[in-house]
Amino acid sequence: MRKILTLFSTCLILLVLSGCNSGIQTQSSEGETEIQNLEVHFIDVGQGDATLIKCGDASMLIDGGENDKGTLIQNYMNKQGVKSLDYFIVTHPDSDHCGGADVIITKYDIDTIIMPNYEKDTATYRDVVQSLDYKRYSVTPPVVGNTYSLGDAEFTIIGPNKKNYGNDANNYSVAIVLKHGRKRFVFTGDAEEEAEMDIVNNKIDISAQVLKVGHHGSKSSSTEKFIKAVSPEYGVISCGEENEYGHPHGATLNTLRKEGVKVFRTDEQGSIVATSDGKEITWNTVPTDSWKAGEPTKSSTENKKKDIEPKEQVEETTNNSQKITYVLNTESKKFHKPTCDSLPTTNRSNSMQKREELIAQEYMPCKKCNP
Repeated sequence: MRKILTLFSTCLILLVLSGCNSGIQTQSSEGETEIQNLEVHFIDVGQGDATLIKCGDASMLIDGGENDKGTLIQNYMNKQGVKSLDYFIVTHPDSDHCGGADVIITKYDIDTIIMPNYEKDTATYRDVVQSLDYKRYSVTPPVVGNTYSLGDAEFTIIGPNKKNYGNDANNYSVAIVLKHGRKRFVFTGDAEEEAEMDIVNNKIDISAQVLKVGHHGSKSSSTEKFIKAVSPEYGVISCGEENEYGHPHGATLNTLRKEGVKVFRTDEQGSIVATSDGKEITWNTVPTDSWKAGEPTKSSTENKKKDIEPKEQVEETTNNSQKITYVLNTESKKFHKPTCDSLPTTNRSNSMQKREELIAQEYMPCKKCNP
């Protein structure tokens, strides 16, 4: 009888232990709860911003690049298996951040759209408003301190901190700190020095391992005091190859280098992906070691003109007077302006299709001529 009772007790203990191990969450050997991996995709959209963030089945997008980048971002998200968005943050109404937003809003079901309470009277921004009306989406204004869940991650609004920054659209940028386990990421759109200092002074902890470097590496952002407050190990700069603004500026690179920040750049490395398990962050490439500043090619006055009306597709003319829009390399799947000095000599085809149509067919724009 004693042996039967002992055997029964042993079986009962095993059943209890088995039940304890059948829960949804698991624990590591260190006693920490395992969480879903977080992926942060800094998408190469040229001179603009677009960041896709995934955690488990949850997804969010920050910004939509320029007018002609909406379909490119859509194709990228489709390849990542994204069918809907939990959040879409349009940091501010400049065209290099909101230009492709109308495509994203039209094509995807989105639970929450966060945009600042600041508008611009431009055709680009009007397209965004029309797409919101078309889908009957409402906009959630950013409130500093509000926190939202994203799978096993969460993000907190840290800017803008003022209702009135005058006519400086950049300082109205929605800024967030994204938390995943012990790892943190900071995004500030194009917030410049005044808005950065307001973020530093709002008493929210903005320390992070990764900083999405503000305003494409412009010297008007990324002040030394702000960089010290974030104290990042890594910085990611999203800018276009040989862009007309000269981004990233030497002053910003010098500050990042002085603070020991390892830098990634979309103009040199294409799309950059960070993966976090809550304890470590891994990357799809290694940090750049060039520290090369951009060189401006146009005046600031000329640069501002591009946001007045949407760009029209200009048809180029070849020597035989046949009107075409692009030259295709059917082997490399790239397309070029007809005036590009690196046109293919073989596997070549002329096209009268629109840029978005070619991108939808998985052609990629030549980085040299930036069609």
